[in-house]
Amino acid sequence: MKPARALEALNFFMADVQAGVGPFIGVLLLDRGWSAGTIGTVMTLGGIAGMIAASPAGALVDATTHKRAVIIVAGAITTLGSLALWVSHGFWSVAASQIVAAVTGALLGPAVAGITLGIVRQRGFDRQFGRNQVANHGGNVAGAALSGWLGWRFGLGAVFVLAAVFGALMILSVLLIPGSAIDHDCARGLDTSTQPRDDRHASGLAILFHSRPLLLLAASLALFHLGNAAMLPLYGMAIVAAHQGDPGAFTAKTIVIAQLVMVAAAWLAPRLILRCGYWWVMLITYFALPVRGMVAAALLNAWGVWPVQVLDGVGAGLQSVVVPALVVRLLQGSGRVNVGQGVVMTVQGIGAALSPALGGLLAQRLGYASAFFALGAVSTGSLALWLGFGHAVRHACRAEAEPKPGRGAVTATG
Repeated sequence: MKPARALEALNFFMADVQAGVGPFIGVLLLDRGWSAGTIGTVMTLGGIAGMIAASPAGALVDATTHKRAVIIVAGAITTLGSLALWVSHGFWSVAASQIVAAVTGALLGPAVAGITLGIVRQRGFDRQFGRNQVANHGGNVAGAALSGWLGWRFGLGAVFVLAAVFGALMILSVLLIPGSAIDHDCARGLDTSTQPRDDRHASGLAILFHSRPLLLLAASLALFHLGNAAMLPLYGMAIVAAHQGDPGAFTAKTIVIAQLVMVAAAWLAPRLILRCGYWWVMLITYFALPVRGMVAAALLNAWGVWPVQVLDGVGAGLQSVVVPALVVRLLQGSGRVNVGQGVVMTVQGIGAALSPALGGLLAQRLGYASAFFALGAVSTGSLALWLGFGHAVRHACRAEAEPKPGRGAVTATG
């Protein structure tokens, strides 16, 4: 199997490992008698753990030449952490399972991005990462569809068995990628054709504050995820609480709709980047979320899932390609690309970690409709930041696109 095809297989099976049983946590714990606020708090603890782990994870990926082993170990522990949720009933045992899964899961994103960059180099990254994400979202569709059917047929316990199967197939896919196919200098964005290798470039979390465009990207993503992260579990909880759908089947339906749209969006993203530039593609994603919040508040019924999740698919599908690609573009040559990926994940994770607690408390005190309006309003901050200060990103992309000695011109601009 060619390394690129094995990489796509890895992304396909990794989808269910990364998501785990996350979308089903809300309905599972709700069925156990937990309140919306307590469920949100547990999810927030996991989000905080993943946020804290993201930057060190990126630094580890930059520093190590054993990236495949990192994925294997992280994937196995993440899967076990998800499986532990089935036998965990107390608050702290459930929280511990989420924390372990989140910490090890934080390694997977930077590691896959690094391996991709090491195999196809910077010039081929946007296209290959788009293919990776098509496979990843396809894996989410398959995992969610199977989870929904198995949950309906055999109960939610079958969802955990499926997660274990996908975890084993993910590990097999990693082993099909030859270690010799990965250039570990290129994998961290170090261009050895124009500069000597310098291991000091493998660390330095202060890179966030040395790059204004990167800081803007991270801050705007934090506000985006503060409004976004809680919407899917809250919407599922709202419909289930109104007795308008089977918990497992409806949750799977929400995932499948969004992921099918994400497949198309991920396929389209590299083409939109080439045609319009990174800034415009990100603007589309930031505009979609406030609209999604208003639609979710207005359509609290089983049919409302279609427009709500289509909008989710547009935003998340485009971002799954454009965010890692933009980080690679902004930090190319620094040797700290995966640290940058981790730092961006950390900052956006602040918003994602706080979102479930905020959404859960709003839903508990004001009702689900008000919670969706509030979450959509919060996300307009990302739109305001991007419109007000996005010229820094566009300028940096134009500068990077200019030909440099020993490198070809890159056609995409901001």
